[in-house]
Amino acid sequence: MLHIFVDADACPVKQEIYRVAGRCQLDVTLVANKGMRIPKERWIALQVVADGFDAADDWIVGHVQPHDIVVTADIPLARRCLQKGARVIGTTGKPFTENNIGQAVATRGLLSELREAGEITGGPPPLTKRDRSRFLQQLHNVIQSVRREHPLNFTG
Repeated sequence: MLHIFVDADACPVKQEIYRVAGRCQLDVTLVANKGMRIPKERWIALQVVADGFDAADDWIVGHVQPHDIVVTADIPLARRCLQKGARVIGTTGKPFTENNIGQAVATRGLLSELREAGEITGGPPPLTKRDRSRFLQQLHNVIQSVRREHPLNFTG
């Protein structure tokens, strides 16, 4: 059954996920290191994990199935989920795929080195309306793609 997993602690597009998942009748599990408010819908669950390093990532990887959808900005988590056959979408709407994950990992490494050297001091820019729109469109496209490719695994 198609499921959406959300790396939820810092996810800025939770409302968009709820909107699309509700329309498509998909279950959503938010995975976080601390409690948070979620809508009281039977199809939305919150999984609070231990506060350890990568605990949320490990939980997601342990539960994700092929063709599930994972929403994360965490590149190492994206790579691990792709290896399990999941579809992965970044919070700006950029899909992570087998074709681009290597470049994303390399870019992450370079940016980390630049931050350590003091060359970069800020984080990513805040999401724009365009980013949110791109995310909504990409999430919809991925759901439709899975629906076409694996109709027996999709109940919504």
